[in-house]
Amino acid sequence: MNRAPQPDAHGPPGERQRLHVAIQGTVQGVGFRPFVYRLATTLHLPGWVLNSLQGVTIEVEGDAAALAAFVHGLEHDKPALATIHSLQTTMLDPVGFTAFEIRHSDSEAGVAGALILPDLATCPDCLREVLDPHDRRYRYPFTNCTNCGPRFSIIQGLPYDRPQTTMRGFTMCEACTREYEDPLDRRFHAQPNACPTCGPHLELWSPPPVPLPAPFSVPLEGPAISRPAVVATHDAALRLAAQALREGRILALKGLGGFHLLVDARDEAAVRRLRERKRREEKPLALMMPSLEHARQACEIGAEEERLLLSPQCPILLLRRRPGADIAPAVAPGNPCLGVMLPYTPLHHLLLGDLGFAVVATSGNLSDEPICTDEHEALARLHGLADLFLVHNRPIARHMDDSVVRLIAGRPMMLRRARGYAPLPVPLPWERRHPAGTLALGAHLKNATALALGQSAFLSQHIGDLETAQALEAFRRVSRELPELYGVQPDRVVCDEHPDYLSTQHAHASGLPVVTVQHHVAHLLSCMAENELSEPVLGFSWDGSGYGGDGTLWGGEVLLADGGVRRVAHFRLFRLPGGDRAIKEPRRAALGVLYELYGDAACDMDVAPVRDFAPPELGVLRQMLSQSVNTPRTSSVGRLFDAVASLIGLRQQAAFEGQAAMELEYALDGIETEEAYPLDRGLSSPRGASGLESPRSLDWRPLIEALLADVHAGMPAPLISARFHNALAQVIVDLAQHFGQEKIALSGGCFQNKFLSERVITLARRAGLRPYWHQNVPPNDGGIALGQLVYAVRYAP
Repeated sequence: MNRAPQPDAHGPPGERQRLHVAIQGTVQGVGFRPFVYRLATTLHLPGWVLNSLQGVTIEVEGDAAALAAFVHGLEHDKPALATIHSLQTTMLDPVGFTAFEIRHSDSEAGVAGALILPDLATCPDCLREVLDPHDRRYRYPFTNCTNCGPRFSIIQGLPYDRPQTTMRGFTMCEACTREYEDPLDRRFHAQPNACPTCGPHLELWSPPPVPLPAPFSVPLEGPAISRPAVVATHDAALRLAAQALREGRILALKGLGGFHLLVDARDEAAVRRLRERKRREEKPLALMMPSLEHARQACEIGAEEERLLLSPQCPILLLRRRPGADIAPAVAPGNPCLGVMLPYTPLHHLLLGDLGFAVVATSGNLSDEPICTDEHEALARLHGLADLFLVHNRPIARHMDDSVVRLIAGRPMMLRRARGYAPLPVPLPWERRHPAGTLALGAHLKNATALALGQSAFLSQHIGDLETAQALEAFRRVSRELPELYGVQPDRVVCDEHPDYLSTQHAHASGLPVVTVQHHVAHLLSCMAENELSEPVLGFSWDGSGYGGDGTLWGGEVLLADGGVRRVAHFRLFRLPGGDRAIKEPRRAALGVLYELYGDAACDMDVAPVRDFAPPELGVLRQMLSQSVNTPRTSSVGRLFDAVASLIGLRQQAAFEGQAAMELEYALDGIETEEAYPLDRGLSSPRGASGLESPRSLDWRPLIEALLADVHAGMPAPLISARFHNALAQVIVDLAQHFGQEKIALSGGCFQNKFLSERVITLARRAGLRPYWHQNVPPNDGGIALGQLVYAVRYAP
């Protein structure tokens, strides 16, 4: 559950904020609105509450402490018959409420019955039954009720009734039927309701060539993969799977929205074996801990983080690891943080409870492929990777990765939006009606799609990078199923301007009218929509790169939204020798930066990136740069991060996207300094009549020169990193003041950087500005579809 931040985390002490709360669950007809009225008035919070088609929507205004108390009261003092499935908060600017009122129900047409809840973690009542030896659901791994369990991952059509789910093949027994038909039972109309008598069951498979009888009659395709052997079924399968993990074996586990690959997180050799087989060299692996207490032993956990871990959304949360934590170094090499989640299905609770130690729980796929959802497909795709397969016979309608969240300035920031959150809608804030039928297809990396329906945007689950045939097929399937699920026939599609993005090509091949949106404009509009920002807004869209439309790669953009969106500044361009290869080789970005400064002499400099190239390779790059061959020019801040990480010797070649920037952030751990490198704001040019006609060029050359001087002087990397981050943060404040804009929006993958974002927020508030950043939609390309949708409904003809 997405809870309100701690009292001191909203902003300056005493500042009035507006809290938007969207609640789904059993919250209508149970006295919930009068309860909210009493709670709000007791806390002297003006605002309103109404019953909406999605549940209950509330807005209140007050200071941080009162808002935090309000959310606490919603959760802990609600009416006895009320059940909260999902509570999502968003901090917004105040609008000046003077009293609290109960408003008439929202009768907006167009979305009636359309709300589909996300999959939710096991509730306390179901967990208690699962662990009770005297309960008929003792150790039953598919226990659920109306308060928890699968939703989005099993639904195949609306209305949400059992025949429209993947549970339609399981006929309820008499006991389950009584629960399902009893209005007083918490399993009343719980569509996935099941028990050991009538529901799905487990099997433990050993992949071929073990010569045992086949378990299922389902034929398997492909000549190389024959039938698996059934090692055990039901609870015995679960216990044997636990034993295999104790022995250091790799287990493929079919869970709620797809497969995980599990291995003992304490076992260095086992984790390394998993990395080798999965072809995932260094990217951090997620962990599942048996309990909050286990998580506390490995990580520092604050109050807000604890609430997120225990919430029905139960995301992977980035937490600061404790020294000496009993976790293998190979889980997250050189990383001060761990990605941690708690068990969120009875199956996970039982398995982790039997083990009593943390496991790696990474997506069941090869790198760049979508997560496996079908056991037979998994047997083929994960063959040679997993030692055993713990599977079940409840089909998964659509894949669902684990969501990933990080706290930024005390608020949760979504980094990957999937289980627990998708497909909850995001309100589209402006007055103009938002026609149904507009489908946004997102970007190429971290793809997600979005559908306009009523005055809301329904975002799909995370799909991933469209780098493989499997990923592209998943994208096509989601793009088709999202409108179908809501009964909408798209009449136009929105996509990125980049002609090589597969999502863009899919849009143009659809036969529908196409609206294209510049990548960084979409980033800005995504952030504005989430924060309900009215124009004018000065936006900082900083990421790896995006198609600029002018022959360059954008990525360090300053955009002004004011009746349209236009570029008012950008970082000085530099060349990327080899183009996309620079993403995996930060030393190439560094060489491009040096070449911009020193010309051909850059290739003879005694600095880390130049030394890292073999002479023949350096010779080729020198020729490419001098002849401007395959050396696209970019303003990317993401590549500037790479260049700095390379120049100070942190990272020359990256094993995954963003690794160098991440290590540069982690390098400044514990450093506190206000010092910043010089960065020419490009503000000396005469201003035109409007003062905003020509984009300013933010010249990083003084910054790099000063940085190189520090490198040669032996300055420690943490201090260099801090000065670099501080320079970037300060330039945002300076530009906002120069352009006379109070509201600044931060979007793009660079703002996943906790230090950078929090530094900007601090400096901006100190200067009297109002910074806004992402909360429930990722700042990275996972939020692009929302921005595309906003552009189409707000600006496009």
